[in-house]
Formats: sequence, C-alpha cells, structure tokens
Amino acid sequence: MRPLADEQLPAKWPASLLPAELPAGHDRLLTRLTERVGPDGAVRDVCRSRVLESALTLALMRRNEQRHDVARTRITRYLERHRNSGDPLDAALADTALRPNHAPVRREILEGIATQVPEFAGARKQALLHAVFVILGADPAPAPWHPEAFVMEALHPWAAVQVTAVKAVLRQAAGEAPPDAGDLALLASTRRRGTVWEGNLFIHLLVLHALAAVPGMNAMVDEGLDTALGHQRDDGGMPFVTDTDTWSTVTSGLALQAAGAPRRVLHRIGRHLARVQHEGGGWSYTDHVRLPDTDCTTVALEFLHQLDPCTYRDPIRRGLDALLAVRGADGGFPTYGAHTPSEACMTAAAVNALSTQGRSHRDIIRPALHFLADSQLPDGSFPPGWSKSRLHTLFRAHLATHHTFPRPPSPFSGVAERILSLVLAAQRADGGFGHQEDSESDAISTSYGLIILTGQGDPIPAARATHYLLGQLRHHSGAGVTSPPDMLGPRPFPYHVPVLADAFALLALAHLSRRIRPSRVALPRPARHLRTRRHPSRPL
Repeated sequence: MRPLADEQLPAKWPASLLPAELPAGHDRLLTRLTERVGPDGAVRDVCRSRVLESALTLALMRRNEQRHDVARTRITRYLERHRNSGDPLDAALADTALRPNHAPVRREILEGIATQVPEFAGARKQALLHAVFVILGADPAPAPWHPEAFVMEALHPWAAVQVTAVKAVLRQAAGEAPPDAGDLALLASTRRRGTVWEGNLFIHLLVLHALAAVPGMNAMVDEGLDTALGHQRDDGGMPFVTDTDTWSTVTSGLALQAAGAPRRVLHRIGRHLARVQHEGGGWSYTDHVRLPDTDCTTVALEFLHQLDPCTYRDPIRRGLDALLAVRGADGGFPTYGAHTPSEACMTAAAVNALSTQGRSHRDIIRPALHFLADSQLPDGSFPPGWSKSRLHTLFRAHLATHHTFPRPPSPFSGVAERILSLVLAAQRADGGFGHQEDSESDAISTSYGLIILTGQGDPIPAARATHYLLGQLRHHSGAGVTSPPDMLGPRPFPYHVPVLADAFALLALAHLSRRIRPSRVALPRPARHLRTRRHPSRPL
C-alpha cells in the first residue's frame, strides 16, 4: 500500500491545481494519527457494536430469563434502534431477534448473499445466514443446501469451526441428531474460561448456540455468555471482534510513514510489530490471535522494509518466509494458510510486499500477477474481497502492477488500464467514490480511488477527489474522518473500527503529495514538531 517512487510516477503536478486546504488537512490528519500511537507502539481503537453479534447474544439470553437483566435491556434497546435500519440485512436480523417465532427466514437475503462473497464461499455463506436466522427464531424450514456448504477440506481453522457450528444448528433445527463426537470435540476445543477464542465474538457466539442444545453443556454455555458480555459496548451492542490492534497498527504505521511522521514514532511502531510477530513469521489482526493472515503480514513487511531494512532484517526475513509458505499452486495467495483458495486482493498485497525486495522474487511475482490478471472481470473490477468497497482490491492491484513494472511497456498494462478506466467512470459529481456502483460517496472509498488517480496523468480527477475527502474532514472537525465501515468479517458483514478511516485518508493524501511539484504553496512535509502524547487505551 506504500506510495510509488518518483521514478514510478508521471510528471509532477503544480500545487495550484489542487485544493488550497490540502496542506492543513494533511497536517491535521498526521497530527491526529500520530497521537493515536501508544507508548508501546500500538494503534488501538475499539471495534464498534454490530447487529449480527447483538442479535445472537440476545437469543442466548432467552435460555435463562432470570440472568443478565440489565445487559438484556441494553442490548434490546440497541436492536430496536436498528430495527428500521437502511441496511436490509441489519433490519431483518434485528426484527427477527426482537420478534422470535414471528418472522420468516428472508429468502431473498439468502439468495442475494452469494453475489457478495467469493464464488468458492457462496454456498457456505448461505448456510451460515440461514443458521443465524434459525437461531434468532425464524421459521426453521429446511433449505436445499448444496453439498459444498459443509465441505471441510481446504478450510482454515476459523472456517472449520464456523461450518461445524452451522451444521449442528441446522441439523438440530431439523430434528436430527446432535453433533457427533468429532464435531463436539472441535466446538468444545474453542472454549476456555474467560476467553473469546481468537478474539472472534461472532464465532464464539455461534459455537455457544451450537452447544446449547447438547445435554451436559449448560454450564459451558452460561460461562461463555458471561465472557461475551464482558465485551458489551457502551451503546448496549456487541462487536464482531474484541479488537483489531495489529491491523490498525500496520495500516496506520504505513500511512504515518508515507506522510512523514517522526522517525521515533515509526520505530516505536516497528518495535511493537517485531514483538507481536508469530514464531512462524506471520502477523494476525491482533496480538492474541494464533491464525496469521496475508493482509497483516504483507502490510507489516512493507512498513518494516520502508522504515529500516537493516534494523528489521530478521522480522522481514521471517515474514517473507511465512508469506511464501502459503503461496498457491496457481501462483496466487490466499488469506489464511496454505492450500486455501487464492484471492485477488491478497495476491496484490503479496506482490506489493515482495516488490520491496528488488528483483529477488520476480519468479514468484510474475505468476502472481498472471493470477491477478486472470481474476479481473471484464469491467475492470475483481471478485469480492474483504472490503465492502470494490475500490479496495482495485487500488492494491493498481499498486502491484506499478511497483513491479514502473516503466512501460508492461505485460500487465491492460490490468492497470482497465482499473483506471473503471475508476474514472465511477467518480461521482461530488468528486467522491462509493462502495459500489449504486452507493453514495464515502471517505474510505474515495481514499482508495484517490490513490489510483494519483498514478495517472490528469490532475483534475485527483483534485476533485481531494476536495471531497477534505470536505469530509472539514465537516467532522472533532472526530477525524467519518466514513461508513467497509472491512468485512465474516464476509459479507461489515465491521467498524473508526481509526481505519483516518489511516486510509492520510495514506491517500500522502500518495497525492508525491505528485506535487514544489512551489511557494506549502506542501505536506514531515512533521518534526509533533509531540506525541499517550493515547489512553479504551476498555474493551
């Protein structure tokens, strides 16, 4: 996600063609994000409440109406506020949870979910959502599930537990036998007193529902509910995960580095990342999770190499080894673990990380770019990834082609041209970009789009996108950049960690600053004057 080098960019633009408030907006975001770096080098923010986990928690509470009166009242009020949400899925989940045994399974939602996730996950996600509706009290009428919905091969640990729990819920709803010994052992293995397995509240709650109908599991389920309620948020709702501290740190770190943050702050982040690196070399979305992922690993590698490849040579070497170990036979890279399906966004992320190493990995990068080219759809987009915004994969694929082939001709120029054509056509009248073709403009999607626009010749589209983005910052002066959530987990459910909007907006403005020709107009510059203050951790 790092900016392109000068030799990878077209001619620079005069500062006079860009909004006059750019330097002030850049510096304000830089100051704000620098102050979020804690004394230990982590950037922390609370994962906000979500309807999905809140509804699952309320359904668990119905097992014992005498317990958790206050928590139940708070969570009920949270769901009532989202009952008429503009989001059809959230509204359906909240309504079903509040009116159990009165609402049917929303078939149209089940059918539509397959278009929002990668093809290899479609059947599995339909079964998952059906199980959620059944748990919440909807009509448990069986559905003709495709056998792929419950296939366990090539699943990473989280998906294996999720599929096992879904299978148990649907079979019990259909009056079939409870989980067999093997499935029961897998579900019970995720339970440890006082702990949310892998920091994932969603899977934690799904497992508790799968165990709730099994004789002898009452005490385990009750304790698991108590543990979950320890993460209830101030608004009464429940989050997707306990936190995303490592993902927030690597993303913010790369943005701060690109924007010229003080070196002492960047090295504080670097030392923290070295401490939380797995023994196997990868990084997870937070430091108490065992399953590493390609997303965090690749961004950490980019950050550490850009910061100081000598000081961090051992973490970089181990991270590269971990990344190469999951490479697919098709040349692409998956999100989680070897032998799981390769994905376009993760392949682009891997190329961006590997390209920091000069020409040493060309024999791996070329097949990866071929996988990326083969994954591109006719309109220039890519299959759904881990963002609700289609521009997320687009900007990372754009960078992957340019980092690898900075000068034409490039065998992958067609990929880049189709990306740029789509982005230019997708820009709205207000200068911004939306999650999808029919979505309103939002700050995060506009940040992704601006990164792509800074790599082409015409400054006008970039100037319009910058004007929109700075307008979002200006309208929310006390809260940084406000944007609807775009990151997904599990797909296609978005979750919200507000600091990510600040990080991507600053990253986009840092990309833009590389295109500006020095002039009398003050340009964004390293903020050596910044004083870092301790950012108090918020209780999860």
